[in-house]
Amino acid sequence: MADVSVSLGGRPAVEGADLTLRDGELLGLLGPNGAGKTTLLRAVLGLVPLSTGTVTVDGIPPDRARHLIGYVPQRHEFAWDFPIDITGAVLSGLTRRAGFPRRPSREERAAADEAVELAGLADLRRRPVGELSGGQRQRVLVARALATRPRLLLLDEPFTGVDVPTQELLTDLFIRLAADDKALLMTTHDLAAAARTCTRVTLLNRTVVADGGPELLADPQQMLRAFGLDRAAQEAAA
Repeated sequence: MADVSVSLGGRPAVEGADLTLRDGELLGLLGPNGAGKTTLLRAVLGLVPLSTGTVTVDGIPPDRARHLIGYVPQRHEFAWDFPIDITGAVLSGLTRRAGFPRRPSREERAAADEAVELAGLADLRRRPVGELSGGQRQRVLVARALATRPRLLLLDEPFTGVDVPTQELLTDLFIRLAADDKALLMTTHDLAAAARTCTRVTLLNRTVVADGGPELLADPQQMLRAFGLDRAAQEAAA
């Protein structure tokens, strides 16, 4: 993306943001609440209009690149009370792509089975989603996105509210996906997880404040610019 600005409700949410993501990178997008992190993901998906700038995925505008993108929203954005099992939830990311539900093809079922395995849910595939724990629900959303076999995976706060085993499983999975030349863009508030997991981090506060390796998170001046934190607050957050 280049010089991307987005306004929501007449107020600037993102201003003049420049960001490039390459295959094989696991990029952590960090910033305070209201910094525009989720808005930036929605801009990549083509879900919000741009005031200025351009976004492309592999050189293609978002409205024509959706087949290249997998999106893992925050958990509250999925209807967990819908009477469907894990396999059905994962398949729904494929069968509703044309805007209406339809019977999955053999290839789509194979892709869903593969994604369920990757997310460590094979033994639970027939369990209703309403009976799942928070960590299991997060893995369902990841599997649902992976079933599309994307080149770019967008992750909105994937570690929020999950237990330690789930965080470790997802961390290992994201690292393996990056090693397989997938590009991953992950918003997170977890500085420690970003330092351990990401190959690169970007600090955002409406615009890109800083971009570099995970060691950037130990730079007090850059953290102060992005979060307005003093040294004591940084150490408490770590």
